[in-house]
Amino acid sequence: MTRQDPDSFDPERSVGYLTKRVFQLARIGLEPVFADEEVTHVQWSALMALQFGVGGTAAELARHLCHDTGATTRIVDTLEERGLIERCRCTEDRRVVRLSLTDAGRAVTSRCKTKVMAQWNDWLADWSPEEIERFVSDLLRLRNKLETVA
Repeated sequence: MTRQDPDSFDPERSVGYLTKRVFQLARIGLEPVFADEEVTHVQWSALMALQFGVGGTAAELARHLCHDTGATTRIVDTLEERGLIERCRCTEDRRVVRLSLTDAGRAVTSRCKTKVMAQWNDWLADWSPEEIERFVSDLLRLRNKLETVA
């Protein structure tokens, strides 16, 4: 099947199902990495977003994580209580509260990133560099398309 067709739907050939299932299985496979650091996958995702300049406020972080603002506030509260991030009121607009990593947050993020990359390298060990590059390129293309319609 070259295109998604409702009449010949097969989950094993469905882009939507397969991307969802890969994400779910990867989260399960990465749980030990995050457990060692006493963070959850979504907390680490928030830390990474802050490290890479995506989501400098709770609202931006919520949009990036595809979470509602209440859930994101609880994530931010937990990370702040653990000393991994800090809130700082913006001097230009006192209504805006900026989020940033603390030194401890950067350390946890870095350690998890190293372990996550090692795990993905292990999972993709039997793929050629060209296959990995093509796969990443295709994922970027799909992500960019979906961002234009989101």
